[in-house]
Amino acid sequence: MSARRKKGFVIAIDGPAGVGKSTIGTNVAKELGYRFINTGEMYRALTWKALEEGVDVTDGAALTKLAERLDWDFRANEDGVIIRTYIDGAPVTTQIREERVGMNSSTVAGVPGVRKKLRALQRGLGEQGGIVMEGRDITTVVFPDADFKVYLDASIDERARRRTKQLRNAGKPADLEKIRESIVKRDMQDLQRRINPLRQAEDAVVIDSTDLTMLEVSQKILDLVAERERGRK
Repeated sequence: MSARRKKGFVIAIDGPAGVGKSTIGTNVAKELGYRFINTGEMYRALTWKALEEGVDVTDGAALTKLAERLDWDFRANEDGVIIRTYIDGAPVTTQIREERVGMNSSTVAGVPGVRKKLRALQRGLGEQGGIVMEGRDITTVVFPDADFKVYLDASIDERARRRTKQLRNAGKPADLEKIRESIVKRDMQDLQRRINPLRQAEDAVVIDSTDLTMLEVSQKILDLVAERERGRK
């Protein structure tokens, strides 16, 4: 293991919206005693702050300036696994789930200066290893030298079904067809984004989870890590 990754491997997970990256990433991190971070929360946090301060989300220069001005901090939750985002000392876990944030986060995430700033923060979080990080460009841009690169996928219908079930289990209204339309739209935004679009790294392990449970997918990733560990002995 390289000196800069004293705490373990870097496991990078990419894939489209609604494929289960957060659930799977958290499962893997817990099993390995690693930390997990959903990088999408960072873009949502900045979006929320911009909306709160009245910053035009289509003004790239203003958004970049805001991202650089803020005091970013990242702290583990109670079980020490999930890393949460704090801005200017305050947690932003609930605020980033607001509908207005979701509607504008893709626009914010497409700003080159914003991605550059947040990419540096993400690399800082994972530089010593012992982390599972998920997003849209983790295997291709943030950690192209990750120890493990995984691209998760699933059919649009299955992703819509999972999201609908998740919302209904949380007691929230959910229309399957509208959710499906939203996923299709988000896929197009991610794939066509000019800056760091979603794409599969050439050396990534592709896992189609359409017919698998979240635990089965998690185990596939854990098996990859175990195989590497055996090879090093």
